[in-house]
Amino acid sequence: MQRLVSAATSMSGIPEDEAFSIDQGTSVYEMIGHDAFVKLSTEFYGRVYSDDEAPWFKQIFAGSEKADAIQNQYEFFSQRMGGPPLFSQRKGHPALIGRHKNFPVTKETADRWLHHMRAAFDATPEIDPESRRRMLNYLTHTAYFLVAGQNRD
Repeated sequence: MQRLVSAATSMSGIPEDEAFSIDQGTSVYEMIGHDAFVKLSTEFYGRVYSDDEAPWFKQIFAGSEKADAIQNQYEFFSQRMGGPPLFSQRKGHPALIGRHKNFPVTKETADRWLHHMRAAFDATPEIDPESRRRMLNYLTHTAYFLVAGQNRD
């Protein structure tokens, strides 16, 4: 596991302590509330499902209902960032690498995912700058953690 974290740190450029600053101080969930997570995820998947610039990326999500993808994401984000364990109650342990093993998680995929996530943050002004920074550090590091997880021996 530490090898994957180190690889994610190297690929993302986000130091481990910055990536996991979401676990320090007041929780992001307390700072922004449940509705901001729902809006962020709705904005994100609105972009993903209409991504005509990168049809290969949109195709990755073709087997999932948009509403389900939105719910999975906001429940995971809420839970991981200090809120109630909605994701685990409904779907079990998050096990990110296992849940993404059937998808082509490459550096290009992570970059495109982060492109849409940054745009979703731009469309969600309810998220204050400090929470945004903490969340994007975690999400960037985690995107490359998933890349490293697919490339493990």
